[in-house]
Amino acid sequence: MADKPERVNVDVDAPLVERVKRGDQRAFEMLVVKYQRRVERLIGRMVRDADLVPDIAQESFIRAYRALPNFRGDSAFYTWLYRIAVNTAKKALMELKRDPLVTQAALASREEEDETSRVENELSDGETPESLMASKQIAQEVNAAVEALSEDLRQAITLREIEGLSYEDIAEVMNCPIGTVRSRIFRAREAIATRLRPLLDTRPGDRW
Repeated sequence: MADKPERVNVDVDAPLVERVKRGDQRAFEMLVVKYQRRVERLIGRMVRDADLVPDIAQESFIRAYRALPNFRGDSAFYTWLYRIAVNTAKKALMELKRDPLVTQAALASREEEDETSRVENELSDGETPESLMASKQIAQEVNAAVEALSEDLRQAITLREIEGLSYEDIAEVMNCPIGTVRSRIFRAREAIATRLRPLLDTRPGDRW
C-alpha cells in the first residue's frame, strides 16, 4: 500500500513576509489590510468590550512586526499571526479592569440597533419581516450558545467555523494535539445544537 503524501504547506504570504524582512514596511501594511478584520473578529470573540478590540488588534500587529525577523516559516503566516493575537487577547483579559456587564450591555444594545436597521432596510425578494425575525432569533441563539461555551471550546469553534482554519492550523494556534481540537469542536457543536434544537425542531443527533 502506497504511503500517503505528506501535507505540503504553501504559505501564500511568504513573498510579502520576505519583503517585510528586507525592510519593506509597505509589504507589512498589505498584510495588515488583509488580516485586520479577521484578527479583530477573532479577538472580538474573546474580549467582550468592543471598544478594546481595535487596540488589541493593533497591539497584535505591532508584536507580529517586531517578531517577524524571527519567523522561520514553520507554519503559515496567518497561523503564526493568530497565535500572537490569541496570546495578546489573553494578556489583555488578565489586565482588564472594566465591568464586563456594563460593556457587554452596551455592545448588545448596539447590535440590536444595527440588526433592527438591517431588518427595516434590507428586505430582499422572497423575504418577509417574519422570516427575517426568525433568522435573527436563530442568529441570537447561536451567538448566545457560543458565548456560553468555555474559552477553549469557543476559541476552537470560532477558528474552525468562522475563520475556516484547518484542524492542523487550529492545533498550532491553540498549542494542543489535533485530537483535542476535534474533541473541542465536537463538544462546541453539540452544545450549540442543543441550544438551537427547540427553534429548528431537529432530532437529537442532528447538527446545526
